[in-house]
Amino acid sequence: QVQLVESGGGLVQAGGSLRLSCAVSGRTFSNYAMAWFRQAPGKEREFVARIRWSDGRTYYVDSVKGRFTLSRDSAKNTVFLQMNSLKPDDTAVYYCAVSNRVVAVRATDFGSWGQGTQVTVSS
Repeated sequence: QVQLVESGGGLVQAGGSLRLSCAVSGRTFSNYAMAWFRQAPGKEREFVARIRWSDGRTYYVDSVKGRFTLSRDSAKNTVFLQMNSLKPDDTAVYYCAVSNRVVAVRATDFGSWGQGTQVTVSS
């Protein structure tokens, strides 16, 4: 069983920054990926970014490239999503998730999820 706990959401003005954290505990796979998704009201859950735990390789959706940075602290089993130049369109509940498919981008490929953290960007 894998447990994921997110933190770091909040309210910020457009152009501002936030850093989300996701701590993972419990049983994981020898090689896995952690990702962030987001879901805005009335919209489907959307892939944001992914990191391959073994080597830290990252992948981002086009809409956040150059603004968001995903990193990991292996010693703390934690991933961080640094979000800069935030826009009102970034407003959503952000979820972290784990998959044993290191190139996964579909929500259905991720078997464990955190509880979500709200990010609100005001204009």
